[in-house]
Amino acid sequence: MSLAKALGYGEDEKLLLVNADDFGLCHSANKGIQQLLLEETVSSATLMMPCAWAREAALWSARHPHLDVGVHFTLTSEWDSYRWGPVNRKGSTDSLVTNENYFPKDCKTFEQHADAQQVQAELIAQIEMALAMGMKPSHADNHMGSLYGLATGRHFLPDVLDVCASYGLPFRLPRYLLQENGQIAPPELAEQAKQLAQLADSKGVVILDYLVGLPFQLQDGEDFDSLKSSMQQLLRSLHAGVTELIIHPSLVTEELNAFHGQPTKRGMELELFRDPAIKQTLQVEGIRMIRWRELQKLQRERTGFIT
Repeated sequence: MSLAKALGYGEDEKLLLVNADDFGLCHSANKGIQQLLLEETVSSATLMMPCAWAREAALWSARHPHLDVGVHFTLTSEWDSYRWGPVNRKGSTDSLVTNENYFPKDCKTFEQHADAQQVQAELIAQIEMALAMGMKPSHADNHMGSLYGLATGRHFLPDVLDVCASYGLPFRLPRYLLQENGQIAPPELAEQAKQLAQLADSKGVVILDYLVGLPFQLQDGEDFDSLKSSMQQLLRSLHAGVTELIIHPSLVTEELNAFHGQPTKRGMELELFRDPAIKQTLQVEGIRMIRWRELQKLQRERTGFIT
């Protein structure tokens, strides 16, 4: 049975989750994402528990349990002037950090050095931190894709899926890979995705059909109108089934400008799904916005998970 049908929708429906990544990164991101969640402009957000403003975001989420906020598994720290490290205080994290005890800046370094047991312990610690602050996480995903093995081929998905299964969390993993033009990936990549999807299925973790997004960096000559046009084109190319689309919205403030390499793009993404033209495209294309809680409910019903 397809995921769409299992969720109670038609096989041919285009179902969309719009997730605001990097909740908890800073106060500016928090305020922007909170606004979008309250407006129901986005489906959900995911929270970076190791970051300095995670507590503000987690406590806000605990006060708004009807809004979907998940855990953004964070094991890299990419900015020069603002860094963070593990939240696990009960076990060794030496394979996860630099000599300054921060997470590495890039996924390649993480993949080369991280010990799988230490990774799993850190993922658990990040979830437990969210729970201790009163959150009821709706799902989980991964900052910068550090757990997928994209840089070296060494991934940590069995451990990730075990953790997600034990906490009743669906996970950001696409069953079908797409190329940049929106077409299904070539056979060898499609087979890899199929094997990982089967692994998720075997552990009872609900995953996506598709995962899409636009470039994180501001492109040459890009402005809000061209970004909006690119998003409309992406939305028109969606396949039937469940797709997650990633954005990174934030207020653009002195705080964001002080450390972030892409503040202008973050401000554009804050306004993107609030724009009437994007809303019209969603309507014209017959795209239905859904929520991660629906996937979580399905997972917990299938596995008999008890909170």
